Amino acid sequence: MEEDNFYIFSSENFVDLNLYQCGWEKCASGHSFGPTTRNHFLFHYVVRGKGTLISNDGKGKDTEFHISGGQGFLIFPGQITTYFADKDNPWEYTWLEFDGLKVKEVIDLTKLTIENPVYKPKDSKLAEGLLHEMTYISHNPQEGVFNIIGHVYLFLHYLTTSYWRENVMRTTKMSDFYIKESINFIEQKYMQDISVDDIAELCHLNRSYLTKIFKQSTGKSPKEFLIIYRMSKAQTLLRNTELSVADIGRAVGYNNQLNFSRAFKNFCGSSPSIWREKN
Repeated sequence: MEEDNFYIFSSENFVDLNLYQCGWEKCASGHSFGPTTRNHFLFHYVVRGKGTLISNDGKGKDTEFHISGGQGFLIFPGQITTYFADKDNPWEYTWLEFDGLKVKEVIDLTKLTIENPVYKPKDSKLAEGLLHEMTYISHNPQEGVFNIIGHVYLFLHYLTTSYWRENVMRTTKMSDFYIKESINFIEQKYMQDISVDDIAELCHLNRSYLTKIFKQSTGKSPKEFLIIYRMSKAQTLLRNTELSVADIGRAVGYNNQLNFSRAFKNFCGSSPSIWREKN
């Protein structure tokens, strides 16, 4: 018999790390999902049973992976996947869908890649810690937002420490310094009329080079980061204050209300006024 529970997480839009959904499912024999794609990272941990993942590496090649209890798999944003439970011993798993500007950097610390998405923990105790955090999140979704995000950070801790990539170079590079300087500048000046050219000038870098190293590190361009940061601040103000849309636009760097409303709708899918009513 198939059993499941899931929760859509729709609270604050955190920039570094955000949870979109979580859940747990005891699948029926042969139960399948896909082919489909996801907008964010989606991690499944198989508690017991067996199943199969068919994933596309983005270059047209599909690979089949057989996964059993104590293992897991990661689906990357935009990746086409299909997965289905074993007919004789269907799997039971828990999952988290998450994303954020720090997530790509964290995933790069593990052995998980789009070509090799199967999680095979090196340490059973650390894997138990990972399962504990996932179980807590999926069974306590109504807890405070900072409580939940805190447990997602702990989940990432166990994910990286239990499946660490040995050849990760822990070195200090100038590119890391430039990225930190860029992020600090955005955090301090987002309410002003700044641009990517201003950030590049601060770092004394060519704009295209800054964009390249920024995207390699965060998975987002400086322009995308700036928009995400501004929109997350705008959402907080819309939800928690009675400021007008024009005032909120100015507070996050848009002197023109029309430009702010257009940017907000492109990012959130609805106008600031409608988003405020719904949230």
